[in-house]
Amino acid sequence: MKNLFISLVPRFTPFKSWIWELKDKNVLKADILAWITVALVLIPQSMAYAQLAWLPAYIWLYASFLPVIIAAFFGSSRQLSTWPVAIVSLMTAAALEPIASSNPSWFVAYAALLALLVWLFQLFLWLFRLGIIVNFLSHPVVVWFTNAWALIIASSQLNKIFWVAAWKWDHQYQIVYEVIKNAISGTHLLTLMIWAWSLLVLFIIKKISSKLPGVLITVAIFTIISYYIKFKTLGWSVIWEIPSWLPGFALPALDMDKAMWLISTAMTIALVWFMEAISIAKWMASQSKQKVSANQELVGQWLANIASAFFSGYPVSGSFSRSAVNFSAWARTGFSSIVTWIIVALTLLFLTPLMYHLPQATLAAVIIMAVINLIKIEPITHAFKIQKHDWIVGIVTFIATLYFAPNLEEGIIIWVILSLGLFLYRSMKPTFTELSLNEKWVLKDAKFFNLKISDTVGLYQFTGPLYFANAGYFEWKLLWFVADKPKLKVLILDLESVQEIDATGQEVIENIVDKIEKTWIEILFCRVEPKICTVFRNVDFFAHYDKSKIFHKRLDAFNYIKEKYKKNVDLKTLANI
Repeated sequence: MKNLFISLVPRFTPFKSWIWELKDKNVLKADILAWITVALVLIPQSMAYAQLAWLPAYIWLYASFLPVIIAAFFGSSRQLSTWPVAIVSLMTAAALEPIASSNPSWFVAYAALLALLVWLFQLFLWLFRLGIIVNFLSHPVVVWFTNAWALIIASSQLNKIFWVAAWKWDHQYQIVYEVIKNAISGTHLLTLMIWAWSLLVLFIIKKISSKLPGVLITVAIFTIISYYIKFKTLGWSVIWEIPSWLPGFALPALDMDKAMWLISTAMTIALVWFMEAISIAKWMASQSKQKVSANQELVGQWLANIASAFFSGYPVSGSFSRSAVNFSAWARTGFSSIVTWIIVALTLLFLTPLMYHLPQATLAAVIIMAVINLIKIEPITHAFKIQKHDWIVGIVTFIATLYFAPNLEEGIIIWVILSLGLFLYRSMKPTFTELSLNEKWVLKDAKFFNLKISDTVGLYQFTGPLYFANAGYFEWKLLWFVADKPKLKVLILDLESVQEIDATGQEVIENIVDKIEKTWIEILFCRVEPKICTVFRNVDFFAHYDKSKIFHKRLDAFNYIKEKYKKNVDLKTLANI
């Protein structure tokens, strides 16, 4: 028990690696300035995200109050910013709407339950050290998925832009059609103008300087205009009241039926957006020459989500935009998040009355501006140039996500099935090549480099594990090599790259040896891994195969062939002996 406690201490005290650096006044100053910059820019943006989740605007403050500081203290990244993010907000709305639309107060209760489920799944990943599972999610496909959700988020703001009714339909494209149809005849011109002006101000400020808090300036301008002109009386939609208090401890609504409904969304948020978080953290770590751990980052993420669950928040994740601002503002340690925590607390206590008159259309402009940065084209074109399979899976995922939105399950199932299918397809056809000497006397792929090969001796190399999924391909390919060489006398299998073999793979090896030797072709093995030899020994493979024909080096096999066959074989394309 004592040893278990000692082993867990580093997992829950990663902040010790940077906390003493705060003695340096320059580090402390950099952290304070960095997160004042971040808070001024992104607090209004996060409020927009809460509305995106169909939650009261103040919920973003609750979700940003404790999670941001907990994730910073217990995660491995010094600059990763954990807040409510746009896509998670829309996923939350899509998951909650079918079970909470009859009572708006249930949105808040079940949002906290969703955060609790995200915590449970991330805790499961951490306990079993499954942070590595994110490596199975193709990043180009995630980019396609993110692009689809960015378009869905933008389209979800259309009714706030035109201020027309948006009737509930099964799919997002049906809602968009309905909104556009209603907007043709019933657009609220003041709302549309304010949205357009808000977006224009955001673009102008960004054009003048990316360092200016454009979101904060825009929100302030149009809140002041709304207050003095009393646009609420002109039919303009505003935020209304925001409570002026800090979030208190509250148990999430523990309802098993609702939990089962939310589980697929929780798994998606926990896994997909953890992958995004760790990708962001790794990028910043590479730039700052700092270390980052996937499993340690899981600790920070699941602790942040349980804090959000028990303090009336909703699921949070590592934010690319906030982390990028934090990093570009030269934040040095996780202490910068304490500054954010203080600013959020002050906002909750003293500044929320100022937000009463904030126009919904301005928040829609903030969201549109934010999701523009989520749409990424370059990684897609890059993936197309490298591997078209990823591109095809990505575009199918993109179309399916758009079609089934706002429902997640169908698009995610298609994504998972295609990704697993692509993984199996690639593992079913690993690299299996014939080797030959090039002009520098190095053995290379004869077909790829157009090298001369021997008619009487063949050296073949198989790369990857030999198991049930590719054993049939291994057998077919090797017999095809044999059939393509009528004069073949000796076949050498180089198994250095075969690190694993299962029962099917071992049976195929036995079948191949039996079939090939019946054709009076001798089969040799070289550079076989010790654990593969152990498998051969355990199944009595050497009872009918001479183990002296397994060589440690290629050269040993070549010398054996030269001594036995003398001038009856041609080894010039394989060795200079």
